Amino acid sequence: MIFDMSKLKVAVIGVGHLGSIHAKIYKESPNCELVGVCDINPQHLNQVCANLGIAGYTNHTELFGKVHAVSVAVPTALHQRIAADFLNKGVHTLVEKPFTLTLKEADGLIKIAARNKLILQVGHIERFNSAFAATLKIIKIPKFIECHRLSTFPNRSLDVGAVLDIMIHDIDIVLGLVNSPLKKIESVGVNVLTKFEDIANARLTFKNGCIANLTASRVSDETMRKIRIFQEDTYISLDYKNAEASVYRKTGLQITKENLPIEKEQPLQKELESFISCVANNSEPLVSGTVAREALAVALKIQKQIWLKNRY
Repeated sequence: MIFDMSKLKVAVIGVGHLGSIHAKIYKESPNCELVGVCDINPQHLNQVCANLGIAGYTNHTELFGKVHAVSVAVPTALHQRIAADFLNKGVHTLVEKPFTLTLKEADGLIKIAARNKLILQVGHIERFNSAFAATLKIIKIPKFIECHRLSTFPNRSLDVGAVLDIMIHDIDIVLGLVNSPLKKIESVGVNVLTKFEDIANARLTFKNGCIANLTASRVSDETMRKIRIFQEDTYISLDYKNAEASVYRKTGLQITKENLPIEKEQPLQKELESFISCVANNSEPLVSGTVAREALAVALKIQKQIWLKNRY
């Protein structure tokens, strides 16, 4: 498929809560042209089309031949099929997290993208959080990492449990920070309002001795997205929600605190602009399909442990 690349043509498949934000960002971007959105829900589709003044489609195949790139923001069970359809048609694809429901599905998409020399990016948005980016130059060899990701009941993304829905963000971040193979996983979780786990805790032990403790809940009465990283003589506290980060350092017998200067930006906008740039320049995404597969593999192991314990 050959296009005039002077203006990258994009579309969004699935315009529920998150997909509609994708569409708005693409519409306002000077680096691409939003040519349409697709959704099987007429209410979602008509509202987004009216707000943005763009064409709407009820079948994603109608966009074949019209776009260079797409965001896929449909329910997770449909990620593999729809992403594969576009990749097989030569369209660069960003798939929202979680990547897929199974590793077999993930491997299939990775192979199609590689065979067709296409960009395949997965929407792990915290990689683009300004506070996280500001701490990267300070983080060296973590010894202990603690993550808390809590939210009120979302009434959306209920096709998967808390591990694939929200904990996977922290799994991705931790795997990126700890440069060591995973040695052991211990996890617990319970369902409260859905048939899946709504609250979960996982303890990851790495071969270099680092331990990460991850807690995720979508039945909390408060919202929290924090990570604390402990290393030699340094403790880093990062608040994703408020894009704030502090560093505590040991100096002699004193502990000093430094609030890192952070230029607050919209993480999803940065993520989509990065995707556009990767497509335009044929560069590797920060979160490629291969990188996202690693987080998915760990998430599925945690999920399996939880379900087996609850069954027996």
